[in-house]
Amino acid sequence: MDSIIRGLIIYLFLLIVFRFAGRRTLANTTNFDLVLLLIISEVTQQAMVDNDHSVTNGVLLILTLVMTTLGLSQLKQRFPRVRHVLEGMPVVIVSQGKLRRERMDELRVDEDELLEAARATQGLESLQEVKYAVVEPNGEITIVPKRNEKG
Repeated sequence: MDSIIRGLIIYLFLLIVFRFAGRRTLANTTNFDLVLLLIISEVTQQAMVDNDHSVTNGVLLILTLVMTTLGLSQLKQRFPRVRHVLEGMPVVIVSQGKLRRERMDELRVDEDELLEAARATQGLESLQEVKYAVVEPNGEITIVPKRNEKG
């Protein structure tokens, strides 16, 4: 029973940490992020299993984590507010071609990242070609290009 409680505590703790760390934290993983994730996984493993490295304990922890994920998934489906709390809402950072700097600062998104998303997803070359840009709950940036009114 101790392992199940430890597993739930660690699961909820990591959920809260990554929720508050920001949606862009896991969107584009760098080498530094990968090293940090590996260290976190090792510390998490140690915190959950303590001195019990048995197969039974491992199976219990896996079942606990999977069942918790399934339970939260059900809650998110039934109660949209839970989804918003756990995952956040899309945030518009460019509206009608105008940068929303306060929102960009809050989400730690800079113009270079915005331009990279515009090039990668729409083939756009400048911010003047962006009508809307939205940071989705998963951290990805969605770009809606301005349409050429002529033609």
